[in-house]
Amino acid sequence: MTRSYQAELRQLVAEVIRMGGLAEAQVVDAVDAVVRRDVPLAQALIVRDLRLDTLQSEVERRALDLIRRHRPGDADLRRAISTLKLAMNLERCGDLARNIAKRSLVLSAGEPVLPLTGAIERMGRLVAARLREVLDAYAAGDVEPALDVWRRDGEVDEHYESLFRELLAMMQNHSNSVAAGAHLLFVAKNLERIGDHATNIAEILHFQMTGEELVGERPKVSLPELGTEGGA
Repeated sequence: MTRSYQAELRQLVAEVIRMGGLAEAQVVDAVDAVVRRDVPLAQALIVRDLRLDTLQSEVERRALDLIRRHRPGDADLRRAISTLKLAMNLERCGDLARNIAKRSLVLSAGEPVLPLTGAIERMGRLVAARLREVLDAYAAGDVEPALDVWRRDGEVDEHYESLFRELLAMMQNHSNSVAAGAHLLFVAKNLERIGDHATNIAEILHFQMTGEELVGERPKVSLPELGTEGGA
């Protein structure tokens, strides 16, 4: 491809990496807002999410324009399409973090649920680490760390399943905790979904770098059912 194409593609990749940093920070801050009952942090995060939305739209526009103008070959086309898919997954991670922040605003107005808040914190740290690992793999152009995240997807599911059961037990045994427990259930589900997006990113990177789909099903745990929240 031309030098112009390669330069534009590098800029696009840099924007996706930037989006990744913003998405990871939002996940960390959303968890902190829950744990520390930090209302200003949650409110600021909700506003910041608009930046991710704008960047996702910009990456999509530029990637499609790049493909239209240059008509790249297979390897370069995979890289360009990957930026589209990665941006969509990262924007969704930001939406889920924003949903957590909104839940934290309600939780901070009630009595703290300290033991289970600690479990939320542990799960949040794990999910943020998975997201950081796949983003580092993308920046380095190294598929192996991304594959490692893909193989360990079940660990996030196990945390979610354990937390789900603990929250149900709390809600059954303490009727005054039902409202807080319901919000924490959705916080946990949003974290589990962010973990799924990290795994999606690993699959995208594998296809981008090898031209092949990952064979076999993800290592999953059978999870309790809980509806997901919209990203709008």
